[in-house]
Amino acid sequence: MGFSEAVRTVLKQKYATFSGRASRSEYWWYYLFYCLVLFAFGIVAVGIAAAAGGENGFSSLAIGVMVIAGLFVLATILPALAVQVRRFHDRNISGWWYLALVILGLVPYVGLIASIAIFVISVLPGTVGPNKFGPDPLRPEVRAEVFA
Repeated sequence: MGFSEAVRTVLKQKYATFSGRASRSEYWWYYLFYCLVLFAFGIVAVGIAAAAGGENGFSSLAIGVMVIAGLFVLATILPALAVQVRRFHDRNISGWWYLALVILGLVPYVGLIASIAIFVISVLPGTVGPNKFGPDPLRPEVRAEVFA
């Protein structure tokens, strides 16, 4: 799955779909898109703030860019959670474990271990073949009906 196909799949076809499985390429291409967009918003806001100068270094235009970035985050938080849960499903792990790791992430010092666990689960390849969450996204089984 390529960059544009992964972003399109996550944002259009599976916006809030927590069932099924997500391949590593779908997950990582989407998060690359997410980080690049937030990085671009940050660069634009800092550039506008630097050009504005002044004592506080912020202008209403820079604040407007940050508000738009915040709206982008709000609009994409649900698909980001959904693709993460589907990635856990690809490893044959329940999405409730992701919630547990996020909650553990709020505990000082334990949060580092929880974030490393989420990263490792996201990096590892999915289970080969179908699992309890659905068919393999990389090798979907084609079931041919035999008509005799």
